[in-house]
Amino acid sequence: MPRRRKKTGSRAVSVELTSRREQRCELCEREVSAVSRHHLVPREEGGRYGPTVALCQPCHSTVHLLLTNRELARNYPTVEALRQAPELQKYLHWIRRSRVEHIANRRRRQ
Repeated sequence: MPRRRKKTGSRAVSVELTSRREQRCELCEREVSAVSRHHLVPREEGGRYGPTVALCQPCHSTVHLLLTNRELARNYPTVEALRQAPELQKYLHWIRRSRVEHIANRRRRQ
């Protein structure tokens, strides 16, 4: 499984990507060409060695856009809980019917 180094702030973080064959996103349940590992409890909230799930890039970006790391750690420690998040319902309804493989959404700096 190829690994790619990704710069985040002042440190490099290893991001595992799978792109050899079609993979299934565990949040939207679509078949996609690449997935990345999402820590169910974010690393900064103590989840460095905790469970991870495979998410497509649009889902991974949107989860981090709409939910803070604290909310993820406290309220959504499983993929089932994440699927039920009120903040994600409209997005999940849209993405499940879409063929989008990449989405450019970023949280604005305050």
